[in-house]
Amino acid sequence: MIDDTPEASQDLSALLDDVRRHLLWQEEAAGRVLMIDAKAALELQRSAPSLRARFARTQGAADAGPPALPEAPLPRPPLASQAPEPRSIGTERPGPATPAGAAGLPGHGVAAPARVPPPARPGGMALGSVEGRPPAPRTPGAGMRVDAPPPTSRPAGALPGAANGERPTLDEIRRELGDCQRCTLCSTRKNLVFGSGNPRAELVFVGEGPGESEDLQGVPFVGAAGDLLTKMIGAMGYRRDDVYICNVVKCRPPGNRNPEPEEIASCEPFLRAQLAAIQPKVVVALGKFAAQTLLRDSTPITRLRGNWRTYEGIQLMPTFHPAYLLRSPAEKRKAWEDLQAVMKALGKQPGSRA
Repeated sequence: MIDDTPEASQDLSALLDDVRRHLLWQEEAAGRVLMIDAKAALELQRSAPSLRARFARTQGAADAGPPALPEAPLPRPPLASQAPEPRSIGTERPGPATPAGAAGLPGHGVAAPARVPPPARPGGMALGSVEGRPPAPRTPGAGMRVDAPPPTSRPAGALPGAANGERPTLDEIRRELGDCQRCTLCSTRKNLVFGSGNPRAELVFVGEGPGESEDLQGVPFVGAAGDLLTKMIGAMGYRRDDVYICNVVKCRPPGNRNPEPEEIASCEPFLRAQLAAIQPKVVVALGKFAAQTLLRDSTPITRLRGNWRTYEGIQLMPTFHPAYLLRSPAEKRKAWEDLQAVMKALGKQPGSRA
């Protein structure tokens, strides 16, 4: 039988008012802490014995416990992208333990738990508040467009083959080179000397730079040094049209002087692009400038020659430049030994000596 006396009804009404006030406060705090007004907490403490007795009589259980308050909402976990904010430590000392199910404010005899403010949201609105509650994160699904990253394109002015590992063509490289004005050699040249031969050659010869005859004709190795190189190629069992021939610099240095470092730096990307386009099995570097430029090695050619090296996965043989051999005929024997090693690597039988 339920006790419906006016006194019991008033007690229950007061209790429900306290619970309602508690829930409203909990909603404002986003469920992060359990808070009840201090005055109400004291009133609940004072009225607890009489309420227990009344509820025990009503339910017929003398040892029944106090009526259970509605459970406070569980604290919302922080967003995955936000680390929990550190709690500030104040100067007040913690008071005595608060009775279970009740919390109050300092100064009213009941210690208040440390309150952790909800993390701030851009615009000054708390993430835990009802008005500032963030929308649930969305995952890509039906009806939701996800932008793909833009395709990687070659930067303006970049050499073909410089991006995405693409293989350029000699025609693309020549067009990119254009009427080159990248260094001071353009002011004294007559013709730009790009290269000549088989664009899919298995053997490439790289020299230093054009001489006077090459500058006039726009073709590499056509002077006296070119005649000797043609004989060397023939002795290896090739024709000039079978191989590819080019130089480190594409314009003649005045007076056939050595190319300057800045001149080599301006032309080197085009030389490397040419080798990337052809992809030969073997490169023969003629002279110190070709060998040192491709290998990034300042070792003298007298020590580099005759020793196999590797350039971008391609076998490279350094040897003497034909112009040097014209000045030092005794060194032809060493150059021929170097070329015989190249022939062996390519499966060729030697012909007549140069």
